[in-house]
Amino acid sequence: QVALVESGGGLVQAGGSLRLSCAASGRTFSGYAMGWFRQAPGKEREFVAAIRWYEDITYVADSVKGRFTISRDNAKNTMYLQMNSLKPEDTAVYYCAAGPGVRFEAEYAFWGQGTQVTVSS
Repeated sequence: QVALVESGGGLVQAGGSLRLSCAASGRTFSGYAMGWFRQAPGKEREFVAAIRWYEDITYVADSVKGRFTISRDNAKNTMYLQMNSLKPEDTAVYYCAAGPGVRFEAEYAFWGQGTQVTVSS
């Protein structure tokens, strides 16, 4: 059984930084991508960033490009999302996911429970 556990969310002022972590367990992820999605109140869940588990290929949404960086530590089975220059519009529940796809929710087979990020103005 795959388990994805996010951590690192919280309350931060605009312009601040947070680093989210996603600890994965239960299987190998060869051929998979690991991704971050977010869902703001009243909005649909949207793609934020993704990274191939065994390749140095990353994908980042235009809305966060230049501010957010995705990375992973294979030895720790952990993925990270470094979020800098945070804006109030980044406020959302952030979800970690794993699957064979990259940008679309339907391509992800496994999901974490989510971690709240709140950016105050």
